[in-house]
Amino acid sequence: MGFLVAAINVPPPTLIHQRAKSKHGCIKDEKDVQCQPSLFARRGFLQCVGGASLMSTLEFSGLQAAQAEEKDEGVVGAFKSLFDPNERTKSGKELPKAYLKSAREVVKTMRESLKENPKDNAKFRRSADSAKESIRDYLSNWRGQESVAGEESYVELEKVIRALATFYSKAGPSAPLPNEVKAEILDDLNRAEEFL
Repeated sequence: MGFLVAAINVPPPTLIHQRAKSKHGCIKDEKDVQCQPSLFARRGFLQCVGGASLMSTLEFSGLQAAQAEEKDEGVVGAFKSLFDPNERTKSGKELPKAYLKSAREVVKTMRESLKENPKDNAKFRRSADSAKESIRDYLSNWRGQESVAGEESYVELEKVIRALATFYSKAGPSAPLPNEVKAEILDDLNRAEEFL
């Protein structure tokens, strides 16, 4: 750091007294030649900066390696989790990330739809349409898939979808859900969410 302060205090050359530097760092005035090593001689400067850079990089990577050992993760762990198609659930099982994303979306949109006031028709329709779309997406991708068919979350979501289908097939597509059916569906959604 001291060489930076010294470099700042070096006066700039003026137009009256032109100084010429040789390749060895000697300064040649009009009257005499002063040979003193230049502060920023190319090789010395690069060695100094390069060495400091290398040392700081090694120190930083050493700190990162120590932290990675503590977490049992590192760059390899980050890449593995990024490209791994599976994700660990709250219950400790590994399920496909796409399934978990789709199932969480169904739970979220269903819950929002059930909490909407059916008297506010525009809001209720928007949330119901969003729930229908997420259910269609979920069923088109995951119905009958062996990788998730035995999972608790799959079973609970299937119960929710069947309960809705049964109710609306009997009562009609625009019938309001009774509170007991809502409560049953919300309980099933909560149980499904516990396993996601």
